[in-house]
Amino acid sequence: MSKKDFIIIAVDGGAAAGKSSTSRALSSKFDLMHVDTGSFYRATTVKLLEAGVAPEAGPAMDAALAKLELGTYIDENSAYIVVNDWIPDESIRSEEVNANVSQYAAIPELRKFLFDYQRDQANIAREEGFAGLIMEGRDIGSVIFPDADLRLYLYADPAKRAARRAAEGLSDSIEKRDQMDSSRKTAPLSIPEGATLVDSSEMTLEEVVEHVSDLVSKAYLQ
Repeated sequence: MSKKDFIIIAVDGGAAAGKSSTSRALSSKFDLMHVDTGSFYRATTVKLLEAGVAPEAGPAMDAALAKLELGTYIDENSAYIVVNDWIPDESIRSEEVNANVSQYAAIPELRKFLFDYQRDQANIAREEGFAGLIMEGRDIGSVIFPDADLRLYLYADPAKRAARRAAEGLSDSIEKRDQMDSSRKTAPLSIPEGATLVDSSEMTLEEVVEHVSDLVSKAYLQ
């Protein structure tokens, strides 16, 4: 059994399920390029709000998206979206963005606009010499990389996730976000068929990383 030269890991789950913390830890441990696709939707939400474009499909949305030029900025093991030469800052975590991002993310045109960009992150990871790509979001294992070497779905009790958000000083309606993301018509939040479910409700971050690390090691040898 030979070891793969490059692997792709898809990490899905609801808000505050531990996707980012787990993915970042794994990226450092296995030299994977980490990509948080939630930040893509937050960054485009900022730009669409600035342009005064309502979260609905139509000519105004198409015209606004046509004006957005996307790039990628890499800092250590993480890749960040660049929109019209703007590298997103803390404004993507504002209450206004929290309140609107799921509505924008439900628009098929926006998801289509970001699809190829997300897929291309694997090529960037290869070009930059990483051992693989770990991408987190809500439709990575089901839509973006259904053929990923390892597909994970992180889950945690809604009350636990709300407490995590509060501890971070963030205002976020966990259950409302989940309901909106799960009920949208295009690429809804769901557990991809064949994905490995990881319930982190009663686990520490260290325990989650240790558990998933074993799965990553096995994925290298498949």
